[in-house]
Amino acid sequence: MIFIGIGSNLSSKFGNRIKNINLAISMMEKVGINLLKKSNFYETFSQPNKSDPKFINIVVSIKTQLPPIDLMHFLISIEEKLGRKRKKKNDPRTCDLDIIDYNGIVKNYYFDNFELKLPHAKLEYRNFVLYPLMDISPNWSHPKTKKNIKDLINNIKLNNNEITKLSENDIKQIC
Repeated sequence: MIFIGIGSNLSSKFGNRIKNINLAISMMEKVGINLLKKSNFYETFSQPNKSDPKFINIVVSIKTQLPPIDLMHFLISIEEKLGRKRKKKNDPRTCDLDIIDYNGIVKNYYFDNFELKLPHAKLEYRNFVLYPLMDISPNWSHPKTKKNIKDLINNIKLNNNEITKLSENDIKQIC
């Protein structure tokens, strides 16, 4: 399975954080990327600067014929269409799209001054990836370490558990 992490902590000209995420999914579907599953929405503090606006994150599973580098190029183009500006690392952004896992591939790709690490290099430390991923794939295991998602979440709970699953009412209030 292919898993994509989607996050937003700034509104765009298209709307709020939830709308940015939903628009990113819509843009993927318009080019034939099939959405298989979508997690709940989660809200977390920005990292490492907690004074930046909070992020909303989800994880989706998709099916596509695009190879990893082509998929990443396409995801970057979605970020740019939604107004993302790459200035400083960890700056607030309208949309952030990451390939979390691409069919269990363990490999580094280099293109256009960009490095794509599969699986995502820091996924096991990110509650905003692990919790949504568990929603849609509760038996998933890390392709490199082989650790089950439940174990990864238990490890992260020791250090960082500041995450809120958004209810339908929360989402309506944001929208």
